[in-house]
Amino acid sequence: MTQTLGTKEFSEMAVAAAGKIRTNVEVLTQLDCATGDGDHGISMVRAVDAMVQAVKDGSDSDLKTLLHSIGWNVMCIDGGSTGPLLGSLFMGMSEGVEGDRLDNQQVAAMFDAGLAKMLKQSKAGVGDKTMMDALIPAVEVIKAAAEGSGDISEIMAKAAGAATDGAEATTQMQAKFGRARNLGERSIGHGDPGATSISYIFQGFAEALK
Repeated sequence: MTQTLGTKEFSEMAVAAAGKIRTNVEVLTQLDCATGDGDHGISMVRAVDAMVQAVKDGSDSDLKTLLHSIGWNVMCIDGGSTGPLLGSLFMGMSEGVEGDRLDNQQVAAMFDAGLAKMLKQSKAGVGDKTMMDALIPAVEVIKAAAEGSGDISEIMAKAAGAATDGAEATTQMQAKFGRARNLGERSIGHGDPGATSISYIFQGFAEALK
């Protein structure tokens, strides 16, 4: 059981999320080749490398500072929209942190702040075949689960399930953003690489807290 979350736990979550992305980089590349320009896998590896570097550099930092550093590092990568979007997520999470150890409600507030920041960078919502199809359901589940459970590991496991379901649902959607929207109905039948990346990140988060 994980009742509070601090720098140590989130550092482990970040490293585990990076591992999931690296393990599945070919899946992300293939998905993006079907509907985009094929570089999403490479961009995500750059993003998680930047994330892990921030963890290494910030081992003595408080959680708020660590999240800000992760966001800044990720935002600065060379990778199209991936860096600004993911970077804004972590920057927003940093803004939502109060204190060194977060309980379940504070963790929910942290992720909600991250989503709010990311929504300022993207106008996409659920059903648009983007990262948001995985991120929004994950954050909604975190907020709902935090009302009834003090076990953060259990909450994150539910969030990972919601993110995975959201990513899988994009297969049946027509893209409304990015290069994929140029395909029109031909984008149906292919999962969204961005949503799939978010699902891997949340799977890593959950696995680190088991």
